[in-house]
Amino acid sequence: MNIVQPIRDLEKLEELKEELKKKGTRDYMLFLTGLNSGMRVSDVVKLNREDVRDENGNMRTHITIIEKKTKKIKKFPLCNNLLVEMEKYTRNMPQGEFLFKSRNGENKPITTTQAYRIIVEAATNIGIKNIGTHSMRKTFGYHHYQRYKDIAILQEILNHSSPSITLRYIGISQDEIDISYQTFSL
Repeated sequence: MNIVQPIRDLEKLEELKEELKKKGTRDYMLFLTGLNSGMRVSDVVKLNREDVRDENGNMRTHITIIEKKTKKIKKFPLCNNLLVEMEKYTRNMPQGEFLFKSRNGENKPITTTQAYRIIVEAATNIGIKNIGTHSMRKTFGYHHYQRYKDIAILQEILNHSSPSITLRYIGISQDEIDISYQTFSL
């Protein structure tokens, strides 16, 4: 079983964003949305213009969804960088349009499989391994924890049942184990 990892290296993360921009704004915005919201890819691909803009075309401050996996209502703020990029991306987008439209068919979202292909191809091009669509959510969690060190808030954001699950999910437990091995000797 191939377990995907968060992208821990911020320089590699920026490199991946640039690689995705080369393929097009849609692919970059897909990644940016998953990365800055902590949403599962199954929820990201289903977003449409009305999730980020109101009926008057004004940007919303939050994305509110019913999570596909948990069936719970979840509210995500559009953070500064994502808000600015999303405003540009959706400026001329018609109402009812999916944010991450498939090139096949009329106004259909890309599939989670296609999202996986997009991210893995770009990551492979720049030498990142052990990555998949879930890496967006894990990367969000990893860097949120590194910045705020508040496992209770992160556990709530990710809808996990315990702090230990959250730590393991974002790879912190493994990092701590690795450090303990590196500093231990007999």
